[in-house]
Amino acid sequence: MVEKMSNLAVKGGSPLRTKPWPKWPIFDEREKRNLIEVLESGLWGIGGSKNEEFAKKFAEYQGAKYGVTCVNGTIALEIALRALGIGYGDEVITTPYTFIATAQSIIYVNAKPVFVDIEEDTYNIDPKKIEEAITDKTKAIMPVHIGGAPANMDEIMKIAKKYDLYVIEDAAQAHGAKWGDKGVGSIGDFGTFSFQSSKNITSGEGGIIITNSEDLAEKAWSYMNCGRVRKGLWYRHVILGANYRMSEFLAAILLAQLERADELFKKRERNAEYLAKRLREIEGVEPLNYPEKARSAYHLFIFKYRKYYFENLPREKFIEALNAEGIPVSPGYTIPLYKMPAIQEYNFPGFGKLGKMYDGLSLPVTEKACKEEALWLKQTIFLAEKEDMDDIADAIIKIKRNIKELL
Repeated sequence: MVEKMSNLAVKGGSPLRTKPWPKWPIFDEREKRNLIEVLESGLWGIGGSKNEEFAKKFAEYQGAKYGVTCVNGTIALEIALRALGIGYGDEVITTPYTFIATAQSIIYVNAKPVFVDIEEDTYNIDPKKIEEAITDKTKAIMPVHIGGAPANMDEIMKIAKKYDLYVIEDAAQAHGAKWGDKGVGSIGDFGTFSFQSSKNITSGEGGIIITNSEDLAEKAWSYMNCGRVRKGLWYRHVILGANYRMSEFLAAILLAQLERADELFKKRERNAEYLAKRLREIEGVEPLNYPEKARSAYHLFIFKYRKYYFENLPREKFIEALNAEGIPVSPGYTIPLYKMPAIQEYNFPGFGKLGKMYDGLSLPVTEKACKEEALWLKQTIFLAEKEDMDDIADAIIKIKRNIKELL
């Protein structure tokens, strides 16, 4: 007797999709031309003009007055904190559903991250939870525009004004995103971005700090450039900064990347909106639901997996099956930052292990997202075509119809 072939690829059937997804990064003659200009100028680091040019153009792109480039997005956050005078014993309220760099930057200036839960609909920091976490040591709020989708900046700025707190927007994933008519990063005291290799605008590594305050921009520039003062004596250092300068080669690449940013932004947006529409037709998967004012950059497309509608199949098994069908979905962050070993074990000066601060902390929305609910699709997928979005939805439908094969 011939055994019936499985319908699902993970069980030996044919995958729904074998066509490759778009490659990343995208580049053309513009990057090559800019790199050769820097190469031939001999000004590979100090003295070139590409950093200043990119800083100005990117700040304008996000709607801010000033930009300061630096080596990466983690350092951008650290510089912003130092420029605001945040240090030992201060507290910064932030989200636990983010990359470790958000909390790490706070710890590196000897301040304490205070984690509050995220919103069910957006996975962004929940403004309703912020106010109750404020103490006399709170100095700032650090919202993260997760996946490129803006946090509720109206409510966050209202709270910050009420309690006289700084706001640092971690916009590492949110190039081009807007809250209402304002580009993210331009709303708080500082906004920071990353240009790491996965980002929607990339030079492999790199970062930038943007602000509307000339004074804060100058402080950030000084921390980035060994404590110097712009147009001051080269060997006069007014603060203990560091060499966090971005190379001219990276700035040259970013200038070219910025030229195609809007075109790619719009394509991601169109495809993400179409996919969201398709997924809403499938019981058991739910795209995040952003406020009307939020225009996401779709660095990530995040949706929820409701295992109840898939015969209680664990998320890991669902991911395995979807990957086998040719859909590169992942669970994203699986550990809330307050449970991350590196943070739990960190010895805070005069306090001991930082994990003591989080004893008993359980943020239910975050933990559900990490442990069983969230699914991620990366931005490169949304540089494909509309029919490719159908493959994602159709693969989910295929798994649902054949779910008994996985039980």
